[in-house]
Amino acid sequence: MRNGFDKQLDELNNNMMLMGTLIEQAIELAIGALVNRDMDKAKQAIAFDDQIDEQEKKIERLCLKLLLQQQPVAKDLRIISSALKMITDMERIGDHASDISEITLVLDKEGEVTLLTSIREMAKETTQMVIKSVEAFVARDIELARNVIKQDDKVDTLFTELKSEIIRLINKSEEDGELATDLLMIGKYFERIGDHATNIAEWVIFSITGQH
Repeated sequence: MRNGFDKQLDELNNNMMLMGTLIEQAIELAIGALVNRDMDKAKQAIAFDDQIDEQEKKIERLCLKLLLQQQPVAKDLRIISSALKMITDMERIGDHASDISEITLVLDKEGEVTLLTSIREMAKETTQMVIKSVEAFVARDIELARNVIKQDDKVDTLFTELKSEIIRLINKSEEDGELATDLLMIGKYFERIGDHATNIAEWVIFSITGQH
């Protein structure tokens, strides 16, 4: 009985890793589209959202199957319930990658756009956070999860810097007001991705320790 349950837990881990890979690819496509003004990549990132949604549903079904058929004990129950919470955040990350790409498509119509330094840094930091948070769940690594949570402070600082950069952009030219709004929204989506990665890391810690 336990062997069958362990196999299903391994299947859960594999599916979580696959969903993590999908959101990582969606973010990379969104960043590539934004930095390189690659509209094909932007459209691919938007299309990726459907795959991420399907993977979320697949994991939900597997978790419900484990809960209903296997009657897991406390530790296993925490792992399953944490996975259910995590995939909600992972799905939202996919949404935000799509949102960034949709803004990129709008920016393409505005001609040449110089990306602010803090946006590039936020993209880099949040991508790392997403990758590490999923790795922490699969490896049951508390320290890695805690490092993700700490990294969110850096993302928040970068978002504050972005707002200052945008104020300077508007002061320099009021005509850039619409561009500034688009760049601020992109920064906000990256900031939210960081928050969702932090939530994932917190659920990882809960799945191991029982404390949230």
